[in-house]
Amino acid sequence: MNNLRLTCSGSAALPTSVFRRWEKATGQIMLERYGMSEIGMALSNDGLNPQNRKAGSVGKPLPKVQARLIDAEGKDVTHTPGASGTIQIKGPNVFHAYYGLPEKTAKEFTSDGWFITGDVGTRDSDGLYYIMGRMSVDIIKSGGFKLSALEIERELLEHPNIADVAVVGVPSEDWGEVVATAVTLKPDTTLTIEELKPWCYERISRYKTPKLLRVVDELPRNLMGKLDKKAVKAMFA
Repeated sequence: MNNLRLTCSGSAALPTSVFRRWEKATGQIMLERYGMSEIGMALSNDGLNPQNRKAGSVGKPLPKVQARLIDAEGKDVTHTPGASGTIQIKGPNVFHAYYGLPEKTAKEFTSDGWFITGDVGTRDSDGLYYIMGRMSVDIIKSGGFKLSALEIERELLEHPNIADVAVVGVPSEDWGEVVATAVTLKPDTTLTIEELKPWCYERISRYKTPKLLRVVDELPRNLMGKLDKKAVKAMFA
């Protein structure tokens, strides 16, 4: 490991537990970044100064890249620490158009030329961005709150019995949606929702605590290895 200069994480949110274990095992502080096919790499933690990297954050816009957060009412909340909004990106890194799909292209860009990523994030007082997840599957609207499935997943991965986890919102007449989680367990362990709830109450707010639990042998993933959240939701249908 002495010759290892840099390790990076991308494609999916890096759990805080993995961030810490990797540093302990290798001495490397993982560099986490944010990008997608349409924009290349847009946000990044400090590439030169590892001590400035924060677990759970994807950092700041790269040179010549602009980023902003737009809330559900269309208000720019970029400079309101902790406020959530859809991440929009502008810069020379952004693609020009979807080939042969002018209507889709027009839908994914604002009138002033910002690309709408479809991801929801927040920004702290230091200007660092945090990904809450895809608006379509990772934002759970429960009892008037907008909850980040990724945030809850990061906490659940700290449970000593949980090997892997997927959090989704499922319909509820009373709450709009409730938090549900599917998990795989470490060998020779068990877990019930009655055991999980009090463990969560000590670490996260009660309204973020899963109300439904499924223990499975394997979580569904697509060809890229990403969680298939639609398939996870179907487990609770």
